[in-house]
Amino acid sequence: MTRQSYLEMVVVTLLVAITTCLLVYATNSSDHNLHAQTTTIDNKTLFVTGSATTQTKPDKVTVSLGVETTNAKAKTALATNSELMNKIINALKIAGVSENETSTSSFIITPNRDYTIDKNQGKLIGFTVSNSIQIDSYNVNDSSEWIDISVASGANNVNNIYFSVSDKKLEGIKNELLKEAIGNAREKADIAASALGLEITGIKTVNIDQTATPFFAGPLQYAAESSKIDSALPSTPIMAGEQDISMTVSIIFLLGQ
Repeated sequence: MTRQSYLEMVVVTLLVAITTCLLVYATNSSDHNLHAQTTTIDNKTLFVTGSATTQTKPDKVTVSLGVETTNAKAKTALATNSELMNKIINALKIAGVSENETSTSSFIITPNRDYTIDKNQGKLIGFTVSNSIQIDSYNVNDSSEWIDISVASGANNVNNIYFSVSDKKLEGIKNELLKEAIGNAREKADIAASALGLEITGIKTVNIDQTATPFFAGPLQYAAESSKIDSALPSTPIMAGEQDISMTVSIIFLLGQ
């Protein structure tokens, strides 16, 4: 083989190899672009939130009240406090408050010191005993009567009154609101899809707001600012009002032609 023939064969071989590489690269690039385009077409979604709200009357009440007594001797302050608290508890029992509806919420004995006499440590001048009980009941309409009876029996602190919806009632309401919220979201999705010339073909994800809890529609707390209450005052007006309960869902819908 002559030198010229050898060079011609080498050139031809190189041209064939280069051509083959270019064809393979072009084929791979075409397949990659086709795959990316298909993924984009299949990924049409619509994010929508739906909500529902209702009002309901609370069916549970929590009342916190108690007695505060002060005396130069801790033993005397405690004895006076215990006597008054027992009187209050007995009066509430007669009024229909059951034993399992009451519990002690706090009990504190505090030394009283006069710092005008001793600026460093304060001179001990007596003791204050505070004892509070809590009533948890479903008899919401009786809360006003309980306060009046307690005050007449010696209670001088009404800490607060809290109205709420029981777990059982709240669960039933939330289940109904969930259906309404999902229906609200689907209605919005249908309107949006129709405006875009598309249709709802399925659901990708659903997120339910599990923190939905009742909130007060108005002031429901009664406080006496820990001051002495005059038992000669008219009957205490207590109004539970209504509470708003809401539920929210977030849904990603799948869209198609």
